[in-house]
Amino acid sequence: MIKPLIPIAFLLSLTPMAVAQEAPRLIGTFERWTAYSYAEKGVPACYAAAKPATSRGAPDKRGEIFLLVTHRPNQKTFDVVSFVAGYAFKKGEAAELTIGKDKFKLFTEAERAWAPDDKTDRAIAQAMVKAGEMVLRGTPAKGQAVIDTFSLKGFTRAYDAISKACKVKRS
Repeated sequence: MIKPLIPIAFLLSLTPMAVAQEAPRLIGTFERWTAYSYAEKGVPACYAAAKPATSRGAPDKRGEIFLLVTHRPNQKTFDVVSFVAGYAFKKGEAAELTIGKDKFKLFTEAERAWAPDDKTDRAIAQAMVKAGEMVLRGTPAKGQAVIDTFSLKGFTRAYDAISKACKVKRS
């Protein structure tokens, strides 16, 4: 079963202080996307997560892979897009996220990739609501480019669920 791994992997990516708070609580599963909430200093934080529908060029022994969109009202951060690749990215090389005709560069560090700023996070989340799939292309430290394709079926419902749980108005 894949879905139980997402909350565990997410907790591993948090700071020790956040991990000490509360284990993620399932809000719901919406086709390819799953929504969770947890308390961060007594304030709800929420995220939608998915694993890729397909992967090409993946290195052997690849770790956990998932894409997250997170709201943390306590930190005043919303629509934060992050990707856990399951491999170390090539140092200094950006990952590229394609959603329909839109292309976004994500900065990388170790096995993670993020949008460079709040404006890009919002633009990605809005594009995800409108599209059917997205493609993330990254280059491992060793090996060829990896292409992960994510279905966006259920993303809008998962996004609405995390926005409601965290009392965030959709942008």
